[in-house]
Amino acid sequence: MMEEFDLIVKGGTIVTASDIYIADIAILNGKICLMGKDLTCSAKKIVDADGKYVLPGGIDVHTHLDMPFGGTVSSDDFATGTIAAACGGTTTVVDFAIQPKDATLAETTEIWQKKAAGKAAVDYGFHIAITDMKDEIMAEIPAIIEAGYSSFKLFMTYEGYRVTDDTLMKALKITKDHGGLVCVHAENYYVIDYLVKKFKAENKIEPIYHALSRPNLAESEAVNRAIAMAELVDAPLYIVHLSCKESLAELKRARDAGFPIMAETCPQYLFLDEDNYREADFNGAKYVMSPPLRKKDSQEPLWLGLAKGDIQAVATDHCPFFMEGQKEMGREFFAKIPNGAPGIETRMPLLFGRGVRDQKLTLTKLVEVTATNPAKIFGMYPKKGTIAVDSDADLVIFDPEKLQTITKSILHEHVDYTPYEGFELKGYPIMTIAAGKIIAEAGSFVGKAGAGKFIKRSAPMIL
Repeated sequence: MMEEFDLIVKGGTIVTASDIYIADIAILNGKICLMGKDLTCSAKKIVDADGKYVLPGGIDVHTHLDMPFGGTVSSDDFATGTIAAACGGTTTVVDFAIQPKDATLAETTEIWQKKAAGKAAVDYGFHIAITDMKDEIMAEIPAIIEAGYSSFKLFMTYEGYRVTDDTLMKALKITKDHGGLVCVHAENYYVIDYLVKKFKAENKIEPIYHALSRPNLAESEAVNRAIAMAELVDAPLYIVHLSCKESLAELKRARDAGFPIMAETCPQYLFLDEDNYREADFNGAKYVMSPPLRKKDSQEPLWLGLAKGDIQAVATDHCPFFMEGQKEMGREFFAKIPNGAPGIETRMPLLFGRGVRDQKLTLTKLVEVTATNPAKIFGMYPKKGTIAVDSDADLVIFDPEKLQTITKSILHEHVDYTPYEGFELKGYPIMTIAAGKIIAEAGSFVGKAGAGKFIKRSAPMIL
């Protein structure tokens, strides 16, 4: 007698990075066990997905939950942040564990594991953000990779965080030699430092000067330099939050030459622009993030970069701060505004309801950049990032006809605004399934905080 399944998703249009077809999905013990048309087996629960799209659960590989920054802490912790992720169709996050001063990398992993354990509603992994790259810290990298933390972040800017070029080269080489991947925040520290001080001396203190102090060339120069360091030691490199057409040109040059350079962009750079900083009454502070929003002329190149495969992923850089009590810390000077904005819940809806609807992305490309490529690059594929027998039963069901206006009132992010207030979408997630259990339905979280598990990640795939 055939075992009863936990859940069957019937009649949905399944979308992977390579195929679109109609089939049923049978789930048992958190895994996809059987797929086929018109399955007749029994299940404890059956979900009718006729007329709906069934996608792999989203994977957001750039989040900052419960993160100390700029004299405060990001307002979403691992409970609220992952609940919001689930409601937006994301079933896995990879957060940045930021090395505190004088802490070892092993101690850093312990700190962030404690932040997530018993709170995360979806599965989670960690990149290790190294801020104090001494020789003894670099010597830890092989053991940390072996423990399942196969990616590291290095900063080329921020006082107290940034690394020199030779340190970046050494980190790239040792990480490559042990099967890991370096992610880099690429902005030119000296350009930004000069401009911030110049604007302050000129009493140019409003949020728009945050953007003007971090020009496109400050990013693209650093992208070029980071790529050169990677080329010199023949190592792969992943560029986080690539935001402008000039940086894309540097990325494309390297990839066209055959170098293993990969990058992500974020929804804010696809949907918002520099004019947002000019909103009245200090509302431009909502968009203070680094890199900043760019002029509109970078949006179309970024969309084309995704469509053509020059950019491999879309992540969020979700790092929320309340306007009241946090962002307003910089009311007297833009450089004191905590850097970051929310977006963990709106990534998948925006890319479907605007990106696919406006024919910027195909459905298969949407899956590729939000799930499959992130899973491959960061050592989780094929357990995650696809819909296949033996893969984790992480799914998001979209109703392609559902009309939804984004407002703060419908979102679950623990912050007092959304950058996408008033955005009208056609197509919206109506159900999220993680590890075979329904955790979000009809705009509400119905799962359990703490149900998410730590993912021990393996070596990256170079795309």
